[in-house]
Amino acid sequence: MKNWKKLIFVFIIALAALVASFVFGEPLIARLIVTIAGGLLALSMFIEMIKTLRSGSYGVDLLAITAIIATLTFGEYWAALIIILMLVGGESLEDYAAGRANRALTALLDKSPTIAHVQKEGHIEDVPLEEVAIGSKLLIKPMEVIPIDGKLLSEAVVLNEASVTGETKPNELLQGDEVMSGAVNGNSTIEIETLVLASDSQFQKIVQLVKAAEKTPAQFVRLADRYAVPFTIIAYLIAAIAYFISGDPVRIAEVLVVASPCPLILAAPIAFVSGMSRTSQNGALVKNGTVIEKLAKAKGIFLDKTGTITEGKIEVDTLKPVGEVSTTELLQLVYSLERSSGHILAKAVSDYAQQKGMAVLPMDSLSEVAGLGVVGTIDNQEIKIGRKSFVNAPEGLNYETAFYVSRAGKYIGAITFTDTLRPEAKETIKKLRQLGLSRIAMLTGDNETVAKKIASDVGISEIHAGLMPDEKLTFIKEAEERPIIMLGDGVNDAPALATADVGISIGVGSGTVASEAADIVLLQNDLSKVTQSIQISRDTMKIAKQAVMIGIVICIILMFIAAAGVIPAVIGALFQEVIDVISILYALRALRG
Repeated sequence: MKNWKKLIFVFIIALAALVASFVFGEPLIARLIVTIAGGLLALSMFIEMIKTLRSGSYGVDLLAITAIIATLTFGEYWAALIIILMLVGGESLEDYAAGRANRALTALLDKSPTIAHVQKEGHIEDVPLEEVAIGSKLLIKPMEVIPIDGKLLSEAVVLNEASVTGETKPNELLQGDEVMSGAVNGNSTIEIETLVLASDSQFQKIVQLVKAAEKTPAQFVRLADRYAVPFTIIAYLIAAIAYFISGDPVRIAEVLVVASPCPLILAAPIAFVSGMSRTSQNGALVKNGTVIEKLAKAKGIFLDKTGTITEGKIEVDTLKPVGEVSTTELLQLVYSLERSSGHILAKAVSDYAQQKGMAVLPMDSLSEVAGLGVVGTIDNQEIKIGRKSFVNAPEGLNYETAFYVSRAGKYIGAITFTDTLRPEAKETIKKLRQLGLSRIAMLTGDNETVAKKIASDVGISEIHAGLMPDEKLTFIKEAEERPIIMLGDGVNDAPALATADVGISIGVGSGTVASEAADIVLLQNDLSKVTQSIQISRDTMKIAKQAVMIGIVICIILMFIAAAGVIPAVIGALFQEVIDVISILYALRALRG
């Protein structure tokens, strides 16, 4: 039964017991109602405790179960009812604090293609992916997702592979090149030949990686559970001593009532809810309270590059005219031909040219050569823009991302592009080191040359480039620094985000798989929110520990008093609520830090 359902059930039982005892004057019926309900709850808690112990963890359940059974056994059913209300209420609160949004896999599956357009004997047939054989010829329509890894049969294509590699710049492929599932086709229909089964394709591997991560969450001992064992032992010892000295078994119940671990169950979750609220106000959505604990203890961080350290936005970097051609002339020619194109580099040129107030030159003709570039005529001269080989550019040129340009068959220059560095990136890396993170590394699908340049600009010395999603996952699993943070933004980062001790997605990509798989979503595209969230988590942990310790100390004092027979069980249960209020009020300090 869900904890919120348990809470409703307990409230109904409490109401029924009160009506039976005080309205109808039937205390025996009230006792029977509470005893049956308390017994069922204790049994369910015992079953859950066994499951927890089998998984290698432990918690505060044993002391709670003992307190309920002891009070019911010795007829202190009102005390039992108060304990039950507080325990179930605390568990419901903890559910709220630790209620992680487990929609990552669903979101990923929603984006995954389910059918393929297979060419069969002169016609096209839509076939479920699992029925597509290796060697099948598939038709991929404009803007469709490539469903299965294959080989390009068409002459050329421009693919958006951001969902697989995380890189925003388009990938231009020629006939015979391999295409990855998960990539988005450009503006023309293409044909591919499948090389693997759908289940072995790259996009399906990402699905499986996220599924595996959801099934095997990292082991972590919660704050309350770390105090549970010594607190339980102390409570049992005091109860045993009280019984040994007095010979009265009721004394056991009186001790265990004030020993009920409500401060452990309530104080930490309320501190974490408060810390989560404070973090949210600071621009970071934390999905569960356990993340606060892990983030506070983080020893290392892995960062994606594109869209994380950089803004993931392609912009014009430099204009490189040749000979007598000016930068203005080069830009105007490219802008005139590319301003209507949907190509990501063309849009970057258009935005740049419009900022410069550039005029458009009249064209006599314009056509696109798929995967290679565009050809137009201006002033009776043929203008070509695209790949280096397409415009016959000199062999020595090798810009990372560029439009090469020729006029009348002669190379006249190039426009290069770059991914803009986040302005706060360098300062954030510096602060991460100041916070004591021993390992700061970049994991990227981009090539090593670009990765090294970006890493050097922000002060990261450890770089791992050209990685696929499963390779990023390997670094997460093998990291010795624990807890480890993964910071990313794309579908390709989802497995690593889900597997890391703390996954942080930058930007409110709301519907994106990265946001769903992450433990923390930065509501603003601001890396500094990472360091601020770590600091808030550390403040919250400090307050949570203090709140728990205050509750424990007061409980132990009351246990010694109860051991002397001074505090009846019902009064002890009420004292327990006073302890809870004190612990809660102190834990709420985490709202302010």
